[in-house]
Amino acid sequence: MYEGELGIGSRVRHPEFGTGVVINVKGKTYSVVFMEKGRVEISRNYNALEVLDAAEPETDLVSLSEVERILTNIIKRHSDLQETVPMGDRWIGGKLILQPGKGGLQPKEVPIDVFFNKIIMLRDRLRVMEQRINAHEGLNEEEKINLQQYLTRIYGSLTTFNVLFRDEKDHFVGEKGKS
Repeated sequence: MYEGELGIGSRVRHPEFGTGVVINVKGKTYSVVFMEKGRVEISRNYNALEVLDAAEPETDLVSLSEVERILTNIIKRHSDLQETVPMGDRWIGGKLILQPGKGGLQPKEVPIDVFFNKIIMLRDRLRVMEQRINAHEGLNEEEKINLQQYLTRIYGSLTTFNVLFRDEKDHFVGEKGKS
């Protein structure tokens, strides 16, 4: 049994998966790519892993998942990309029916997922507007605060649609919800 830490590039042999190479070192696991099995997470405490050629661990490495998380946050903050937000399970496959108040007119049916996606686009665009207001160099702090108050009221007006969201963290929050 190998007592040291394995670094990226270490060659190992697993009793079931065969020969592989460590491609990522995480807190509790090694990500190993095996010829016959593909990528597998192996516990760092797994005793049956035979070390064929140990590479020294680097102390200043950033994992691929950490880089991905950082880049995702940057892209979310500085782009108009829409976040994937899950709709409540009870609404999946449903439809929104708009019944006219005037007799003789046909109701309008809209798939609820289409309507939900429009709400998400609206929310994401409001968030981008909020970020651009905060970063705007031509506005003083008082002007930024005044514009932020309008946005908060808009979010408050949209709280009716929170019923469509699966997760509470995705809800619209107005002034009452922030206190």
